[in-house]
Amino acid sequence: MPVADNDGVSIRYEIDDGEVDDGKVVVFCGDIGFGPWSFGWQYGALAGPFTVITPEARGIGRSGAPPGPYTVEALAGDLEAVLSDAGVPRAHLIGYGLGGMVALTYAWRFNRADSLTIIGSAATGEAFDPASLRRDSSDRESVRASTTGLLSPSFRADRPEVIERIVDWRLAEDAREGVFAAQRDAVRGFDRADALFEITTPTLVIHGEEDTVYPVEAGKWLASGLPRGRFHSIADAGHLVWVEASAAVNDAIRGWLAEQGADPFA
Repeated sequence: MPVADNDGVSIRYEIDDGEVDDGKVVVFCGDIGFGPWSFGWQYGALAGPFTVITPEARGIGRSGAPPGPYTVEALAGDLEAVLSDAGVPRAHLIGYGLGGMVALTYAWRFNRADSLTIIGSAATGEAFDPASLRRDSSDRESVRASTTGLLSPSFRADRPEVIERIVDWRLAEDAREGVFAAQRDAVRGFDRADALFEITTPTLVIHGEEDTVYPVEAGKWLASGLPRGRFHSIADAGHLVWVEASAAVNDAIRGWLAEQGADPFA
């Protein structure tokens, strides 16, 4: 597994086929505290036609876990270290929650982003409510309660077996309390509300209408403030919209990438 270095912090990442095809690279940026399990629903839809890079953010998995505080700017620097190490000149970024903030900051600071897809995020940490995310990472019941709080009532009723699998993955891969707190504080300190006009990268904002971590209004406001933003809401879906409405999310992402000239079959 390749390792990038950002000022002494090691960031591990994977490239699905080990090769970089310019214009057809997709990079995932994970949500607060989540391990690589959270990329699975989109990875399966994009890997193969696209080269997919899955970094483990600082504090996650086998990446370095320096003590906090963390900032979104530092996490964007970690992403730049990964793309530089992988020899990626241009990429399409998909960011979830905190990862959406990282993608926005990356597009503002660096010049490799061809497009952004922001899922369940916001322009400022003021919109952030961590209540549904809080959990004791070593206690199954606590992790289950957190997971169900991130999903819509209909999904909780219809797909209990999926919830149990997610709980297993979270217990194995998610950040421990110290890193979770550092990433949470990075979200709280994030604010690009007055400078969205500076981010000119084409951006698709996807949001579940029942999101309890970032209200859907925050996603709408984010999209409206971006010069090239577009908003796409999904009804009856919570914060984990990319899980419970994965088919709709994947269709939206593939259509968006095609619009940006990223036709994997061209």
